[in-house]
Amino acid sequence: MRTGDGLTRAGDSVTVVRGEEELFRRVGHLFSTVTDLACAANDLATWVADRRSDELTAAAERRSGEVRIRKIYRAGLLLDSASARELARVSERFGARIRVSTDDVNETIILDGRVVILAGDLTAGQRGYSVITQPETVQGVISLFETAWRSATDLAVYDAQVAEIRRLAPAVLDLLGSGVKDEAAARTLGLGVRTYRRRVAELMSALGAESRFQAGVRARELGLV
Repeated sequence: MRTGDGLTRAGDSVTVVRGEEELFRRVGHLFSTVTDLACAANDLATWVADRRSDELTAAAERRSGEVRIRKIYRAGLLLDSASARELARVSERFGARIRVSTDDVNETIILDGRVVILAGDLTAGQRGYSVITQPETVQGVISLFETAWRSATDLAVYDAQVAEIRRLAPAVLDLLGSGVKDEAAARTLGLGVRTYRRRVAELMSALGAESRFQAGVRARELGLV
């Protein structure tokens, strides 16, 4: 049902909003009081537009140490050096615990175990968000998050593992996109064929891809190529 305030309601416990401005108008105040924040995202831009970054950063700084923050990101994000540095900064500056997963991430925010925000599709330049307070649904989402959290890898551990892959990733992705045979690609990079194939396999794993074609698609989604 469409209401007079521009929101779409699906019962009393689910509200669908369009765009971050509307999302923060409705739930932004919760970020200043939250004590337990859980978040899962595929990239660094899903939830916070540039114009809101300073606002949320200031709120987090004022309450540093008072909030338990846990975040899960798709592992492929670490293939970008700038993104890897930003995740390390967030972890150090705000005490956030960050883990990475090679699986697809259901983009979610959970506030104090009472409110869930699910990111939807991008339409006409605006992303849709579902704000859920229905207790049973919230608990179901929390269970999914906890399962993903347990199976994910700590940021520091994974970042050390992916450092060499990150160095070679741009060249490997370019060679894969050009359809160069493994033998020629290995010579271009000064690697043995077995080493090159191992790096490709590691890159695919980091991107959560099951094929070289899918690796290219995922890399484009993350802005790596």
